[in-house]
Amino acid sequence: MAPTGRPSTASRGGLNCILLDAAERYPNVKLFFNHKCLDVDIDTGTTTYELPDGKIVQAPEGMVVSADGAFSAVRARMQKQDRFDYSQSYLEHGYKELHIPPADGGGWRLEKDALHIWPRRSYMVIALPNANGSFTVTCFWPFDGPNGFNRLKTPDDVTAYFREHFCDAVPLMPTLAEDFLANPTGSLVTVRCEPWHYKDKVVILGDAAHAIVPFFGQGMNCAFEDCTALNDRIRGCDGNYAAAFRDFFHDRKRHADAIADLALQNFIEMRDKVGDPAFLRKKKWEKRLHRWFPKSYTPLYEMVSFTRIGYADAVEKAQTQDRGIQRIFAATILTIVVLFLFSLKCLM
Repeated sequence: MAPTGRPSTASRGGLNCILLDAAERYPNVKLFFNHKCLDVDIDTGTTTYELPDGKIVQAPEGMVVSADGAFSAVRARMQKQDRFDYSQSYLEHGYKELHIPPADGGGWRLEKDALHIWPRRSYMVIALPNANGSFTVTCFWPFDGPNGFNRLKTPDDVTAYFREHFCDAVPLMPTLAEDFLANPTGSLVTVRCEPWHYKDKVVILGDAAHAIVPFFGQGMNCAFEDCTALNDRIRGCDGNYAAAFRDFFHDRKRHADAIADLALQNFIEMRDKVGDPAFLRKKKWEKRLHRWFPKSYTPLYEMVSFTRIGYADAVEKAQTQDRGIQRIFAATILTIVVLFLFSLKCLM
């Protein structure tokens, strides 16, 4: 197991409650639950929903701001328009959540200020701390194959596999076999599309516009950034919502593509490289450079996770930093070689 970084975790359920409480304070906001969006008329902004009892209802026409997830019904309707680009790409890996309970008497069974990773090259298990002392454990494994989810079918299969591959984690999870067999296995998809808007009637954001895999921990944060960017554009549009939606899309598209790429790359780092001594040495040097030259050098992970720098801008800055370090390294090596040759000449 390799504990890394300083994780930033929050309860999704708790955050949802905070957002709902905030929305309820606005008299012009009405909340409806258990309404499954089925379709939207993108020319009028009329949306159609299905209730739990099967009843179909419609919301009156108006502007639609849609955040209905990776399999968005609103985006599916927009895909029928001419020149709408769309792609989705699944990993061969899925994920399943397990549970480490708090220690007896409270507290954490592992270091609480770390992301814990059990890297196994082509697959991994991670554990993230929760405020109550528990850890959410997630297996990121292939669906099939010798290390796939589908080969573990009984409690004995699960226990034996974990004892072989993750032996130090087994004592931490008293309900390991039950959780593994009871909890669903989810898929991991990346969605890209454009444009994210239609005239002045419809705009999509969050996973509906750019679903990403979770390996940089930025999916929800990216969606919140969408909200901020869209709000800024709407406030300054003087009623020209078509222009606001268009500008929002152009502002955010490159950043959404950048974090999608970074999340896929970080999956490889987490499962394949965090146990590699050379990789760990590189990370240590990045931290030293940041400590020595905080205004000139910031590691990419720090820029993405702990600053307001846009994702695409962070990637560009990191590439510029790397090129500068390579030039410095090359110049240093050249200087050493020249000095060595000069000293040899002086000795002759």
